[in-house]
Amino acid sequence: MTSPIDVPASQDRWSPRLWGTLLVLCAAMFLDALDVSMVGVALPSIATDLELSTSTLQWIVSGYILGYGGLLLLGGRAADLLGRRRVFLIALAVFALASLLGGLVDSGPLLIASRFIKGLSAAFTAPAGLSIITTTFKEGPQRNRALSIYTTCAATGFSMGLVLSGLLTEVSWRLTMLLPAPIALIAFLLGIKLIPRSSREDAGKGYDLPGAVTGTLAMLLLVFTVVQAPEVGWASAQTLLSFTATAVLLAAFVTIERRSSHPLIRLGVLRSGNQVRANLGAAFFFGSYVGFQFLVTQYMQSLLGWSALQTALAFLPAGALVALSATKIGSVVDRFGTPRVIATGFALLVVAYALFLQVDLTPTYAAVILPSMLLIGAACALAFPSLNIQATSGVEDHEQGMVSGLLNTSIQVGGALFLAVVTAVITAGGESGRSPQEVLDSFRPGLVVVTVIAAVGLLITLTGLRARRAAVGESVLVARSVPAAEHERVKVAD
Repeated sequence: MTSPIDVPASQDRWSPRLWGTLLVLCAAMFLDALDVSMVGVALPSIATDLELSTSTLQWIVSGYILGYGGLLLLGGRAADLLGRRRVFLIALAVFALASLLGGLVDSGPLLIASRFIKGLSAAFTAPAGLSIITTTFKEGPQRNRALSIYTTCAATGFSMGLVLSGLLTEVSWRLTMLLPAPIALIAFLLGIKLIPRSSREDAGKGYDLPGAVTGTLAMLLLVFTVVQAPEVGWASAQTLLSFTATAVLLAAFVTIERRSSHPLIRLGVLRSGNQVRANLGAAFFFGSYVGFQFLVTQYMQSLLGWSALQTALAFLPAGALVALSATKIGSVVDRFGTPRVIATGFALLVVAYALFLQVDLTPTYAAVILPSMLLIGAACALAFPSLNIQATSGVEDHEQGMVSGLLNTSIQVGGALFLAVVTAVITAGGESGRSPQEVLDSFRPGLVVVTVIAAVGLLITLTGLRARRAAVGESVLVARSVPAAEHERVKVAD
C-alpha cells in the first residue's frame, strides 16, 4: 500500500515539507543520542549525590536499555500496524514527560524508573522514525543520503550532549535530565504539522497478541537478567532460572510466530545473511562502545580527577568527527557497498580500543586518548549508517517497522549484555578499599573484553565480504556461461 509521504521520494529534489519531515525525525534521534551522552558524563555526579554504588549506577544506563530493548519488537510492529506517524508522536510526548520526571526525582530507584519509561518511549520512536524514513525515501542514493543525515544528527546530538553535560553537570546533574524535555516538546508540535498521515496495515487482519506478549516478556526478562547478573552472580539460582525462563518464552515466541498468519516478526527475514550480519554487527558494535564509555568515564573522573566538562571535551573529537563526515557516508556506501564499509569501521574500532589499553594514571591526552577518540569517531561514522542501510535494504514498506525494531532490539540487547559483562569484570575484586592503581588494574581486563567484543564483531562482518565475493563470482560464471550456451544452441541448430 502506498503512503502519501512516498510521493515526493520519487523526485530528485526534496520539497520543503519533505525536508521538514526528515528534520523532525532527526530531532528524535538527536534527543536519543543527546540523552545517552549526557547521562554517561553525569554518572559520577549522580553517584555522589544519590550515594549509589557502581553496580546500582549501572542501572541508570541499564534501566533505559531495559525499556528500550524489551519493547522494540512490539514498537516496530506497532508502527506498521497502527500508523507510523501516530506511534511516533505519542511516544515522543511520553519521552518529554519522562525527561521532566527524571530531572525532579530525588532517589536512585525513581531515577531508574524514569529512565525505564524514557527507554520504553524510545522503543516506539526509534523504529517508527526509521521506518518513516525508509518508506519515504526511495531505496538507493536518496535513502542513503537521508540515513546519512539521520546519522549526522545523532552524532551532533552525542557531541553536543558531551559538552552540554559537562557544562550543566557543573551546576547540577538534574539539568542534564531536564534539557531533553523542551526539545522533545518542540519536535512533537512540529511533527503534528509536518509529518503527513501515513497509511497503515488493515487492523481488521488481526494482531499477533500472543506473539506480542511472549516476545515482549522474553526481551524484558533477557535484558533484566543480563544487567542483574553481575550483582547477584552469573551462576546464581536467580540468574540460571531467569535464563531458563527466557529460553522458554523465546521458544514459545518462535512457535507462535511460525503458526501465526500475522506474525509480530516474519521469521523468514532472518534467512537473509545481510539481515543477520547487520543485527549481530549492531549488537557487537554498540555493546563494545557502551562498555568502553562506562569504563572511560569512571577512569577520567574517578581516577584522574577530571571534571565533567573535561571528560566531555575528551570525548568530543569522536562525536565531532562523526558529525563532520557522516553526510558523506551515503556516497561511500554507494561506491563500496555496506559489507566493506562496516568491516572498515569495525577494524578502526578494534585499533582504537587496543590503543587505549596503554593508559595509566598520568596519561598524555594527545598521545594516547585523542588517537583512540578519533578512531572511534571514524568507526562510528562508517559503521552506523551502513548497518542501518544494510538492515533496511530490499525490505517491503509494510515490514520496515519490523526490521527497524529488530535492528534496534539487537543494538539495545547488545548494549545491555556487554555492559553487564564489562561491569562484572571490573567489580570482581570488590568496590572499596582499593588504591587508584588497583582500580586501574581492574579496568584493564574490562578494556580487553571490550576489544575482544569489537574483534568478534569484525569477524562476523568479514563473513559478509566472503559472501559478497562468492555472489560476484557466481554472477561472473553465469555471465560467461550464457554466450557458451548460446553458441552450443546455434551449433546444434546448424
